[in-house]
Amino acid sequence: MGMIARLRARLGRRQIEPAVASEEINKLPGEESPITSEVGYRPTPESRLDYLFRRLWVDSDRRQSVLDIREMDRTDGRVKKIHNKMSFSAVKGGLILDTSSGNKAIIREWDRFHKTLQLNDEEKLRSHARGFLVEGNLAMQWILNQSGEISDCARMPSETLLPQVGENGRFIKPEEAWHQMDVASGAIVARLALWQMTLGRLCPDNFDDWGSMGRPYMDASREVWQKLVMTEEDLVIRRHDRAAQRLAHSLEGADEIELNKYREGIEGEPDKITTDFFSNKKLSVTAVGGDENLDQVADVNLLLDAFYACAPASKGFFGYLEGLNRDILEDIKKDFFEEVDSVQDSQARVYDTGFRIYLLLKGKNPNAVNFKVNFAERRTDTPNQRADLALKLRALSLPNEMVWRAAGFDPSKVLTQLEAERRAKSPYPNGGELDTPGRVSITPGNQRKGESATTIATRG
Repeated sequence: MGMIARLRARLGRRQIEPAVASEEINKLPGEESPITSEVGYRPTPESRLDYLFRRLWVDSDRRQSVLDIREMDRTDGRVKKIHNKMSFSAVKGGLILDTSSGNKAIIREWDRFHKTLQLNDEEKLRSHARGFLVEGNLAMQWILNQSGEISDCARMPSETLLPQVGENGRFIKPEEAWHQMDVASGAIVARLALWQMTLGRLCPDNFDDWGSMGRPYMDASREVWQKLVMTEEDLVIRRHDRAAQRLAHSLEGADEIELNKYREGIEGEPDKITTDFFSNKKLSVTAVGGDENLDQVADVNLLLDAFYACAPASKGFFGYLEGLNRDILEDIKKDFFEEVDSVQDSQARVYDTGFRIYLLLKGKNPNAVNFKVNFAERRTDTPNQRADLALKLRALSLPNEMVWRAAGFDPSKVLTQLEAERRAKSPYPNGGELDTPGRVSITPGNQRKGESATTIATRG
């Protein structure tokens, strides 16, 4: 019996109908079937040894990495801008349920789940996305109410979590898959079952190894960032020390006593600007210019390039516009949004798992219906490109729902609005026919870079 089935039995919930009941339906990601043919170890030999220690204490290296990234984000506007720009772009448009509009029961459950857990609030989604980038892990705890239904979700600090995995990289007891430790006292403050918390991981070393945690997005740039900040501080100190103009005085043939007497006369009145010098010996006064500008910054530019090599786009995309060629700006945007799409997929998978657990706890089989939780806007394509793609799909006579989904709209909401509009305009009780869309034609190779142009011919 799977974990969800055991939990529902303990809570007194009704069981899934025998026609669809199976171990695979109730199995969660990371939960193993009772009998398998798997042999060998999933983790590396080094990780297998580390897992023995991580069952007793948090991973100090990963925790230090997260603390460093948080400090970078707090003190450096460049790191903050990278995290903000990625998180804003990732959650724009919110979450949608990608399924057929005929699955009305699932759509109703999604609307209830979506609103109850405040997943319709972009600010909450943005907080999740930002924490995902900073920590490299999105640890989402699903909270039950007294009725045994998921009523809330909370993001937990992943650096305090200890995955209870064995040497083979699998959870020892799914009923106690995660421990949360108080790093100040070393006490275990919470024990979470596998169903109780879903972990989204950003670029884990091994996806199938459940002890392999994700890494912060800017993790590999920490050393370069430290060098960059140090070099910038040294540059400012040098500029400060060498900014003022200096005068070099040379008294030919003077001994130490005469030199000190002359120096005291020059420096005796520091607030007075001395413009004339008098001497009965050969004297020369040479002006030594200070640093007039900061043009010698090749080493800083080198470190900036190295730092932004770990970022989702080049430095020109984040404000360093010097030398940026406008012709390649679209290519830079495409690279950036491809990174955003990857983060969207990983984050949406967490909510998808939570919704499936929600359905199981309500006695519904999530595998009986084809659906997937996604973000509404895929950031790789611009709104104009999505509209153009939708029109091309319309020209190919594809179903309306596929066309609307390609345009970035939720088909179920579109149908609801169309139905309401049809009833409002029709004088008949049951409404009239929906308007027939205009004719769409495509002209291949008529746009920049060989893309096709799309035109619409409306009726009348």
